[in-house]
Amino acid sequence: MFKVIKMDGRARRGHFESVHGTAETPVFMNVGTSAAIKGAVSTTDLREIGCQIELSNTYHLHVRPGDDVIYKMGGIRKFFNWDRPVLTDSGGFQVFSLAQLRKITEEGVSFSSHIDGKRIFMGPEESMRIQSHIASTIAMAFDECVENPSPYDYVKASTARTTRWLERCIAEMKRLNSLDETINKNQLLFGINQGGTYDDLRTEHMKVIREMNCDGYAIGGLAVGEETEVMYHIIEQVEPFMPADKPRYLMGVGTPWNIIEGVYRGIDFFDCVMPSRNARHGYIFTWNGTMNINNRKYITDDTPIDVNCGCPACRNYSRGYIRHLLNVDEMLGMRLAVLHNLYFYNELMAKIREAIDEDRYEEFYQKYRFSLQERI
Repeated sequence: MFKVIKMDGRARRGHFESVHGTAETPVFMNVGTSAAIKGAVSTTDLREIGCQIELSNTYHLHVRPGDDVIYKMGGIRKFFNWDRPVLTDSGGFQVFSLAQLRKITEEGVSFSSHIDGKRIFMGPEESMRIQSHIASTIAMAFDECVENPSPYDYVKASTARTTRWLERCIAEMKRLNSLDETINKNQLLFGINQGGTYDDLRTEHMKVIREMNCDGYAIGGLAVGEETEVMYHIIEQVEPFMPADKPRYLMGVGTPWNIIEGVYRGIDFFDCVMPSRNARHGYIFTWNGTMNINNRKYITDDTPIDVNCGCPACRNYSRGYIRHLLNVDEMLGMRLAVLHNLYFYNELMAKIREAIDEDRYEEFYQKYRFSLQERI
């Protein structure tokens, strides 16, 4: 399923193979929360801009249109016309983000829908069944994501419960994959490392769950309140205990420079809503740094967002035009900006892979870790 084919320092160049296709790693998964990228970007667009894996949200699809609907439509890949791998998160982060509406017990979590207030219960078995209905390539284990910082004793108890939940996820996934009516009988399961910002809890949890033989392992519960340097430190503590022959996924991260730092520390998979969300507000990523295309200086700028970019927006439209579209709330403006940012992220990963292949990731790292943060 996964093979590391090159190392450059701790940076890993890998090949991921699944029943739904392959991906070269390190990889950024483009986030389509409700089976679509916000900003009117289709799966045909995703193919054009180099997306290898799409990520969708278990909780949101469960609420609308309903995982039973997606099952009846033949699974998410058939539902939104996508011929490549899909990863679904477990719903655990939504439990965290809906903190005011939840009640956590050993069995799972009860919380209120953000749509209509309807009470929802989700535990390990429910999360696995929903993701099996959705028929994603990779399902994530159900976990609790705690806010950083949180009290040590609470994080310790929560991490132990996440371990017990993982055991239940593994058992339920095995059962579901054996059923005749299951669409994807080869669905993979990634376990999630938790432990807040406590080194000992993080490393001990990783030691425990690596023995459970999941198909991949994620580091969760970061980028939720802690300083960036703390996040990097936690990765460095956990990474030595992650199986070398399994994919490593840093959940919900992040900026281009976060990704460069994550790869430097041995991470293979990334995802974040940032490129599409920021683009919809005119915040653009380029190889020369970041830009706010809403600034007045771009009103009559007839150059592309980035003259060296090959995305559909840069090939055909000017900064001034895209700024105008965003200023008058035309959907096309958001679409072009999102296409650019996602293309940039996918190109970033391609250049990272190339640098590792050519034994020059240290040079790439030193060149771009700060320069991509500069404001144009």
